[in-house]
Amino acid sequence: MKRKIIVSGTGCCLVDLLFNNIDFSSDQILDFLSKERGDGGLSPGKLVFQEEFEKFSGKPLVSVLDTLTGGRKPDKINIGGPSIVSLIHLAQVTGREKCEVRFHGSRGKDDIGEYLLTALKRTPVVLKDYRITERRTPSTVVLSDPQYDRGHGERMFINSIGAAWDYGPDDLDSEFFGSDIVVFGGTALMPKIHDRLAGLLKKAKSAGAVTVVNTVFDFRNEKRDPSGRWPLGESDESYSHTDVLITDMEEALRLSGKHDIESAAEFFIKKKVSSFIITNGSGNITLYSDGRFFRPSEMAEMPVSQRIILEIKDVREGDTTGCGDNFAGGIIASVVEQMHDGIRHPDLREACSWGIVSGGYTCFYMGGTWFEERAGEKLERIRPYYESYREQTGH
Repeated sequence: MKRKIIVSGTGCCLVDLLFNNIDFSSDQILDFLSKERGDGGLSPGKLVFQEEFEKFSGKPLVSVLDTLTGGRKPDKINIGGPSIVSLIHLAQVTGREKCEVRFHGSRGKDDIGEYLLTALKRTPVVLKDYRITERRTPSTVVLSDPQYDRGHGERMFINSIGAAWDYGPDDLDSEFFGSDIVVFGGTALMPKIHDRLAGLLKKAKSAGAVTVVNTVFDFRNEKRDPSGRWPLGESDESYSHTDVLITDMEEALRLSGKHDIESAAEFFIKKKVSSFIITNGSGNITLYSDGRFFRPSEMAEMPVSQRIILEIKDVREGDTTGCGDNFAGGIIASVVEQMHDGIRHPDLREACSWGIVSGGYTCFYMGGTWFEERAGEKLERIRPYYESYREQTGH
């Protein structure tokens, strides 16, 4: 397939307000930590809605932030969200000659909405259907502790859905579904899309598209039923219409209702997901393919990049925000490259190699989105880590 490949995505696109070097064990944090699942408190690696956090704390977010951060301004304001960040990375490392990457979503009329629009125009992503609504632009306060988990780092998220409430299935046109690859990213933060995901995936598959789903912490369903299994769309039919499912360990356990990776993987296999990749922070990833899209691959593990782990120790200005989003972007980028080369059934391990170095490289800078000064710059920076990773794994 030497023609340009069209990738269309929808899902979470927002402004990240990033606060680095927040000590999760400090006294000013302890009072705001979650006591039980879904209670609206903060928890490392998890997301909570602003409204629920304000109920939990009994105070407006603005005043609580002064306590949590010592009254300082964000260290960085950046493009965030599992959908758009993965699509930006995809567009940067594949290039316009091979792939056109389109985004469909919404924002508000406010100042951060104007910032978001201006920032998005600095990326190679085409804003195909980016609507303005009366609600505020989606945003997330990101509290980052680089020393958490023995120096591997972790974040806590306070999210405002805002304008993402207004975007729904009827806003996605035939051009979206007629793309070569359709990506639903972090739709738990775009509720109307998320709640109809099974039908949307089925429609994309019927049109001949490759379907990708990358998930995000689903606080809405976590609060609704803290002990129940998170739904992925209106029915479990979502899974059988998904060619590539990308999720982290916490999300995999909550989606499956299981208590360990092996059981979660068995759940996804039983639900007929064509392939899945489960990340685990600085631990090994788990992967599987039934052969319908990727070449067949029994359930296996792949390690993180040793070179990146070693080099991160000397990085002061980076954090882990956006690692999973860029991981997903790296996976899709490899799929695009292999499809462009005419490979009918791509190599899952090759895709995961690009995902691993893409996610790892994110730790070298703050925030999920990295802005290029020139086309191809990010690929040039990541390629040496990819080559090192191939030597590490012998792949």
